[in-house]
Amino acid sequence: MTIATNLTQLKQRIQLAAKLANRDPADIKLLAVSKTRSQAEIAMAIAAGQTCFGENYLQEALPKIIALQNYHLEWHFIGAIQANKTRKIAEHFAWVQSLDNAHIAKRLSEQRPAYLPPLNVCIQININDEASKSGVLINEVDALAKAISDYPKLRLRGLMVIPKVVNTPAQLSHSFKLVREKFLSLQQQGFELDTLSMGMSQDLELAIVAGATMVRVGKDVFTLSSGFPPARE
Repeated sequence: MTIATNLTQLKQRIQLAAKLANRDPADIKLLAVSKTRSQAEIAMAIAAGQTCFGENYLQEALPKIIALQNYHLEWHFIGAIQANKTRKIAEHFAWVQSLDNAHIAKRLSEQRPAYLPPLNVCIQININDEASKSGVLINEVDALAKAISDYPKLRLRGLMVIPKVVNTPAQLSHSFKLVREKFLSLQQQGFELDTLSMGMSQDLELAIVAGATMVRVGKDVFTLSSGFPPARE
């Protein structure tokens, strides 16, 4: 197994799930979650055609972003955001998918360099109200969306969710459906959203059926039968 083989298999899974949902596979983006992964592993994914990568930890991500800057990659910050890290996040990432409060949104907007386009952001929803996870409750999304719209250097693109790992397929589908309904509700209110980031290695098919436009996959991209150690995900 190689990273290129993994990516090929993932694209096949996405295509099949899209077909079952009567959707166009081209409407679904694969984000390779590269947290804990080396520059060499990311370079293998790049060689296989992958250009979008997600990172959870700023101090780990920055050396990779700088070392690989000539590849013109799209970097997504998908981890919990500390206030003292917002400047570097605003300076080095194209996307923040884990936005969950107006204070952080304000800092990201103020600290986004003028020479860069607005920072693409998603609101993270804590769909199962888990104390261990970041994210707003679903009934708090509208207020945060309205707050984000006041910040000129942010562009609200959509919603992101990480349901409980122990959920059954039926529970996962229900969680994804609730997020999809909130997404449509925001669109009806006039928010120009185009991104539903939900689904990972173990549940991407369920997410695609529910309407995901982006799936975030780490383990099934980078885990090899030999060579590199398994992901800590």
